[in-house]
Amino acid sequence: MLVTTSTHLEGYKITQHLGIIRGITVRSRGIGGSFVGGLQTVFGGRNSIYTELCETAREEAYELMMQHAQQHGANAVINMRYDANEVIQGVTEVLAYGTAVVVEKI
Repeated sequence: MLVTTSTHLEGYKITQHLGIIRGITVRSRGIGGSFVGGLQTVFGGRNSIYTELCETAREEAYELMMQHAQQHGANAVINMRYDANEVIQGVTEVLAYGTAVVVEKI
């Protein structure tokens, strides 16, 4: 599966647009993660606890998006984006989305 943030894939011709696809996950911090993350915030610098949480959420949303694209019969996703919102304090939604397409190599 080819994925790009661009509206086209160089070297490929889009033969079919299949529509918008998405992958969404909602994550929260555990008590231990909140405590250690809070301590890292006090001391400043890179916060590895929250970085790992964010990376895991993005990876999960991306994988769900890829599954959704495959269900639609796509072999590529163009105009891929991420979005994140705090649902309530400590609970974050991460969305990966794009346009599912069928492409052929030129």
